[in-house]
Amino acid sequence: MVKNSFISVISQEKKGKKPGLVEFQIFKFTNRIRRLTSHFELHRKDYSSQKGLRKILGKRQRLLSYLSKKDGIRYKKLINQFDIRQSQIR
Repeated sequence: MVKNSFISVISQEKKGKKPGLVEFQIFKFTNRIRRLTSHFELHRKDYSSQKGLRKILGKRQRLLSYLSKKDGIRYKKLINQFDIRQSQIR
């Protein structure tokens, strides 16, 4: 399972399983967001799930802003690892 593999990667870095880590929480939210996004390709008018998606996006955004203020290096590493932000071409 993807979650267990990510826990093992974090545990190697932090020496112990800590599912309460900010990185792990962002990972969980990112997986849920991707799953819901694929759900909306088939069910465009599922408005209750859209509301849930907006809540999850807000939670993830708050965690990302917290992490960027706390430790910018971990933030940049996480953004690159999960491919969360897309570069804006102007």
